[in-house]
Amino acid sequence: MVAKYRIIKNTNDIVQVLKIGYFSPIVTWYFPDRMGVGKVFIKIKKIINRIRGKTIESLLKLSNPPLPLPKNATEAELFNFVTSVRVADAPEEEMRNYSTHDFKRFIYTLDLAADQSGQCLELGANPYFTTMLLKHFTTLKLSLANYFGLEVQDGIQEVTYRSFKDHTPLRESLNFKHFNIEAENFPYEDALFDVVIYAEIIEHLTVDPCRVLRELKRVLKPNGVLILTTPNVARLENVARLMSGANIYDPYSGYGPYGRHNREYTQQELIELLAYVGFDCERSFTADVHHNATEQFVDITKIYKILEFRKPDLGQYIFIKARNTEHNSTKLPSWLFRSYPKELLE
Repeated sequence: MVAKYRIIKNTNDIVQVLKIGYFSPIVTWYFPDRMGVGKVFIKIKKIINRIRGKTIESLLKLSNPPLPLPKNATEAELFNFVTSVRVADAPEEEMRNYSTHDFKRFIYTLDLAADQSGQCLELGANPYFTTMLLKHFTTLKLSLANYFGLEVQDGIQEVTYRSFKDHTPLRESLNFKHFNIEAENFPYEDALFDVVIYAEIIEHLTVDPCRVLRELKRVLKPNGVLILTTPNVARLENVARLMSGANIYDPYSGYGPYGRHNREYTQQELIELLAYVGFDCERSFTADVHHNATEQFVDITKIYKILEFRKPDLGQYIFIKARNTEHNSTKLPSWLFRSYPKELLE
């Protein structure tokens, strides 16, 4: 049989390759040098993966719930609002990058609190992106807390932003309590708050997350709501990093021990830890909030099949809404702590 020769000129021709098959005995495909052979084969591989459904998007479909936008707000409006927030004396580039990079995380967090009312404690409120969303889209009465180091005391920070609808420049003074949640008792009375926002903190702790959770439990009203967010150590990117031989641990930080992630968790670990200290998980999910770099480390088709069963928990961040219940163990879970006296572990 005489072979037929065709020249690949564009993406449509690549699709034809896939329809006929890589190894068709009657068709030979030529890749002109001007296209760059390497780039063409990479493009073909991506198209094959998409046709077969083996893509990052399909693997993360159950880990990426739709962005929950507040009523009468568009994603673009929310993005402009969040990225306009600035803290006085904070590095401009750092504020801009942070608000842009983690914008979706702030929206997911807002949604977990959207139906709540009453008194709300937001721990680690600075740089106030979530704070401003809570102030604008909920009726919660906020109390803010931060920790910047031993030399700082309770204080006020000036925040500038643009109004949500007409973009008018605005300024607000935010009062905050200052304390180390690992080393100090919270400066609040028992059962004061209806909601506690505990976002992107637990991964920074160095000593005892149980102690902090018990303090959260103490200041929450019975059946009060705890909203917890944290990076997912079992996220798809980390799986790919490990498979490629790359490290998943955080680098050392110029901000000291609390400036890095000291212990990240899986979704199931957090559910178990919360239950151990007396919280019932009402809702939990994972989600990507920024670019997923998995394919920089490994071919997605090589790990797709073995990870299908984990589709619901491969997202970059964990989001949990839990209720304060009566149960509260006074010991430490042995799966999380070691080298402690036996009487303290269980």
